Amino acid sequence: MMSDLAAASKRLPSANELWQETLGWHPTQDQQAQFQRLYEQILAANQSLNLTRITEPADFWEKHLWDSLRGIQPWINTERSLRVIDIGTGGGFPGVPVALARPDWTVTLLDSTRKKINFLRTLVADLGLSQTELLVERAEQAGHLPQQRGCYDLALIRAVATATVCAEYALPLLKVGGTAVLYRGQWTTEEATALANAAQILGGTLDGTAVFTTPLSHAVRHCLYLKKQSPTPDAFPRPVGIPTQKPL
Repeated sequence: MMSDLAAASKRLPSANELWQETLGWHPTQDQQAQFQRLYEQILAANQSLNLTRITEPADFWEKHLWDSLRGIQPWINTERSLRVIDIGTGGGFPGVPVALARPDWTVTLLDSTRKKINFLRTLVADLGLSQTELLVERAEQAGHLPQQRGCYDLALIRAVATATVCAEYALPLLKVGGTAVLYRGQWTTEEATALANAAQILGGTLDGTAVFTTPLSHAVRHCLYLKKQSPTPDAFPRPVGIPTQKPL
């Protein structure tokens, strides 16, 4: 099996035609170089921080870069400069690829693990992402901070918790009119009903579901879009641990 350091010497696919075909966007040469640098930095840090099990170049491109940007496809070419938060960012996904694709956006990377945020602070400085902010905090607590609550156009949340818990983390952080993007694998009608009910309690609606297959491995994925229609009641998000123990 190839070591992380050996994999780091390999090149990510550029795949401009595939980017364009699937997202209507492709990276510039500078952005491609930044993606490569991101890949190498993640693999170098992976040995001590356990950031990802996805280390082969094509897998990394599809499951971290392409997947991250597929969630924001409706906005990727917008002329607006958006304020975005990535909840539970971990190794920086989807937030860092989003910040690389749209350096004019303000992107906040939120995680409760200080070691990961410290790594990301070094990473975003190395990548020149001057409009990327970092926050060490639990999502339940961040949702009550005056400088965070009701401040974002987009809230991105991937591989963090069940969909109803993700909704409780994300919707309080959004402006009215903003959208939460929930990245999911498989998805069922029963889960959709539970999510729609939870969103209503939190001031939102299930605005749409994108079903797609990944371009290389052809795996089925879903992105769920929750629209914030009214302010979230002050009681939400509930205290640390309660959303997962007692989902809406």
